[in-house]
Amino acid sequence: MTQPPHDEPTAANPEELREQVEQTRAELGQTVEALAAKADVKARTQEKAAEVKEQAAAKATDVKEQATAKAAELKEQTALKAGELKAKAAELAHQAQDKLPDPVKEKAALAAEQARTKAGQAGQLWQDKAPEPVRQKTAQGAQLARDNRKALLVATGVAVMAWLAFRRKG
Repeated sequence: MTQPPHDEPTAANPEELREQVEQTRAELGQTVEALAAKADVKARTQEKAAEVKEQAAAKATDVKEQATAKAAELKEQTALKAGELKAKAAELAHQAQDKLPDPVKEKAALAAEQARTKAGQAGQLWQDKAPEPVRQKTAQGAQLARDNRKALLVATGVAVMAWLAFRRKG
């Protein structure tokens, strides 16, 4: 008697034989499907392209998250540095003010009061004599100056200190 394939025992009855045949057919069908899938280059290429696309999207997301985190970190560092610089500028302004002699401070206060008075008089004269379009443009410039008051005050303070330093050297 011949030996059955794969060293499997022979079926005892026709029903077992049918079950073995069905199982063998199912295994053979799976094997054929696997071989067909391996032979389908187009499908494998599309699968690989989809996989690479997913990997690229994941990498892009990671890079975006890293860039966002770095931008937030830089923004925080910039804000801290700006705060430090602002504090240093205020400290230097206080030091410069403390070093000014009292007569200079008094003269500066008197000059500021006189300037305010003259500015008020000039403003009134301006309102009385200037044409309307010119007054509108001037109002826009004044609003811009008010909006940037801190920068103008710092620049004026620096100019006054430079002028005083130059005057003392001369």
